[in-house]
Parts: sequence; C-alpha cells; structure tokens
Amino acid sequence: MDTKKQEHNPVLLNEAIAGLAIKPEGRYLDGTFGRGGHSRAILDKLSAQGRLLAIDKDPAAIAKAEQDFINDERFLLRQGSFTMFREKVTELGWMGQVDGILLDLGVSSPQLDNPERGFSFLHDGPLDMRMDPEQGISAADWLMTAKEQEIIQVLKEYGEERFAKRITRAIVQAREESPLQTTRQLATIISAANPKHEKGKDPATRSFQAIRIFINQELEDVKTCLSQVIDILKPGGRLVVISFHSLEDRIIKRFIREQVKGDDFPLDLPITHAQLNPKMKAIGKAVRASKEELNINPRARSAVMRVAERLQ
Repeated sequence: MDTKKQEHNPVLLNEAIAGLAIKPEGRYLDGTFGRGGHSRAILDKLSAQGRLLAIDKDPAAIAKAEQDFINDERFLLRQGSFTMFREKVTELGWMGQVDGILLDLGVSSPQLDNPERGFSFLHDGPLDMRMDPEQGISAADWLMTAKEQEIIQVLKEYGEERFAKRITRAIVQAREESPLQTTRQLATIISAANPKHEKGKDPATRSFQAIRIFINQELEDVKTCLSQVIDILKPGGRLVVISFHSLEDRIIKRFIREQVKGDDFPLDLPITHAQLNPKMKAIGKAVRASKEELNINPRARSAVMRVAERLQ
C-alpha cells in the first residue's frame, strides 16, 4: 500500500497544543489517539513527572501506539471509547485532577485510505465503516436489514442529505436484487439516485458520512463524553475539541455555552453571574485551519476547534 497515503497529518496540531496550555508535570487525556500526532506533541511538552492517557477504539491505532510509545513511562494506553473516560480516570485515581482533555473527532487518514475499513467511497472495499471492526454491526449488515424509514432518518439527520428519500429507495431496490457488500456498490447507487451533484463534492459524501456516524454512534458518544469532563478536569484544566461536522460542532458549542452560563435561574431574578455558578469559561473563539495548513492537508477544511477551561 502507498505509504504516502498512510501518512496522517494531525489537524490544527499547533493550535490544539496551545489550547491545552500544557503544564510539564500535568495529567492529560487524548480521547482519540488516531496515529499519535497529537499525543506525541503533548508528550514533547511533558516532564518525566507528566502523564498522558490515550484511548482509541481502533485496534490498528492501538497497535501503532504500542509500537511507538512502548518505552515511554509517561504514556498510558487503553482500547475503547472516550465515553470510558470516567472509568479509566477513576482507575488511575485522577478524578478531578486532569489538566487537559483533547478530542479530535475526525476519521484518520489511514482509516480513510485503507479500503478494507470501508470508510471511503474513493476506494473499493468491504462496506464496514466500524471504528472497531470487532464491535457492533457493519454498514453492509445494517443497510441490508434496516427499515426504509430508518435509513431515510439517518441520511437526513446525520448527513443533512436533502435527497434522502430518493437515495434510500434506490438502496432498498438494489438490496432486493443482490446483497450490498462493497463501498463502490453503495457509492454507485447513491450517485445514480442523486439528481443534483454539488460542484467539487462527490454525491456519496453526505450519505457515507451519515452512515459512518450512525454505525459508530459518534454523536451519542460525544454527548456522553462531554457529560464527564467537569468532574474529570481540575480547576484551570482545559477541554480542547476538534470537530469536522456541523452536528458535532453544534453539540460542543451548546455544551460550552451551558457550562459558561451556569445554573438555570428565572431571567428576572436579581443575581450576579458568579451566583449562577458557571462551570467553565470559553477560551477564545472557534479556530479553523490556516491557508497554509489547508494547502498541506485539504482534509482540514471542515475542522473547527473550540477550547474551554474549568473554573475554580
């Protein structure tokens, strides 16, 4: 396989490291190890006393982490979802003592470029799409058994696909004739059913994205993880989240806004902002990739980074 295709450029790397405001002796969580770009940059800032816990669902990512960081005593590794943060942090005795949490919610380049994973419509391979191929149902199995209305709902809700009904009807008709097994099969069906192709965008983009998000329960996982961060972070601890989808960013933006606002009191109640007991403060505005980064890594074009800090 082409090694160049397997390279992964961490998105907004410098901005994320700056957002974490890393303390050399701090404790940090990388909830999406991927291929280790962000983890490596965090470790570069840590002293011998600092610690980093990295988590990833993908067995290939875990293997990469074990290979690259096996001799680094500062690096701790667990396979699983970042929804398991509370459990893993409690095991380490870090609850309320973490200095920073990083979530990079994108699919890594090796995942997209490996046809066997079934994430991309650009490469023909098994229609899988699972972050952990050993857990849950594959995209192929779901598409073969799901009710028509369920597929429509997924394409509409997670892909914001305006031709969801037409595409779903085409999928249902195709699966009655032969099993849906490959990414190229699905991409061809979607393309033929899509009456209006957007300039510069493959007609399968929204549907593939929607199915991937659904199969991996990505939005639900983000919500579950965010519900844990206040308890995990220490006062002054930072949350840095990089998202690649408007629905993800909406969840993160709403969460930060609610934590900044604090407790919900009647609007006419004469109390100060401090009395509202805000849990976090937003750090700066949403950050997007620079033109320089986009020239090197076009996949960064949809990335949005938000940073918040737990208050005392």
